[in-house]
Amino acid sequence: MAAAASATLLSTFTASTREPSLTSLFARRCSAYPPRCVCMGIPGPSPCNDPFLARLSAVANSPLGQAQLAKSGSVPHEGPPLLDLVSSPKLMAGPAQVERSISYNEHRPRRPPPDLPSLLLNSRIVYIGMPLVPAVTELVIAELLYLQWLDPRQPTYVYINSTGTSRADGETVGMETEGFAIYDTMMLVKNEIQTVAVGAAIGQACLLLAAGEKGKRYMLPHATAMIQQPRLPSTGQMPAIDVHIRAKEVINNRDTLVSLIAKHTGNPFEKVAKTMQRPFYMSPKKAVEFGVADKILWRGQEAMAETLSAEEWDKRAGIRVVERPMTYGATGAGLG
Repeated sequence: MAAAASATLLSTFTASTREPSLTSLFARRCSAYPPRCVCMGIPGPSPCNDPFLARLSAVANSPLGQAQLAKSGSVPHEGPPLLDLVSSPKLMAGPAQVERSISYNEHRPRRPPPDLPSLLLNSRIVYIGMPLVPAVTELVIAELLYLQWLDPRQPTYVYINSTGTSRADGETVGMETEGFAIYDTMMLVKNEIQTVAVGAAIGQACLLLAAGEKGKRYMLPHATAMIQQPRLPSTGQMPAIDVHIRAKEVINNRDTLVSLIAKHTGNPFEKVAKTMQRPFYMSPKKAVEFGVADKILWRGQEAMAETLSAEEWDKRAGIRVVERPMTYGATGAGLG
């Protein structure tokens, strides 16, 4: 019925108007199906395959379309039937959207893919790849707290490639409290924190590396660790008393940083304080000797905890495996 309505509609268009622009519209739509295709056994245009003709057939079979077709037959010079369908941008956009949704958007995801930090977070990886500015601190703390809420028994892996609270050229970009905030959160959460130095761990970032679980603090072969004293931010046109107050705060932060590094490296406070008088760079081997890291990861070595066996997983989950005797048939006889 839909094909007959399409043919009737096409003949009505040809008989009711002499304007070549409207008749050429249907000629262009049907030019892809030449008459010789019928002789070769290939079907001609079908409303089921062409969304535009399918929409025309549906409108022609509706009561409103039948009324317009009947009116065009009684008044031949009034104009082509269903002109509102041809001239309406909303209705003309419908078939194009259908074609696009069928051919182009078939395998396109319905929602955008997640960003890379979200994919890493799904693997319980927290990546610190920028200086410790407030935005980075906020994100890292939120990720640590979220991973603890998700499962406090699973370890969290912190990858570090940061220059701390200063840039590579030494300019201060963040307060020392940014590093202390991440450190306190690492000590607060119940998860085991494993740290991996990738590239550089300088200043406060070196403290975060040393604050990982003992025995599970790693460095890649060409990573660099460095400890240094906190820097006083630019004072500008501050009064002398304000400069003095800030200098006292920097000294307090230095003493706190020295005590924390001494705690996690096992070195005396005096040794760390003397070492930090000037920037102290450490290769992975030196970092292991100083106590900042525990292992150097080479290619092919495990960077994280070993995978548990199926039996160990069941044991930790409290699942007891019950072995039942294997029987064959109702009588319990074997295959023989």
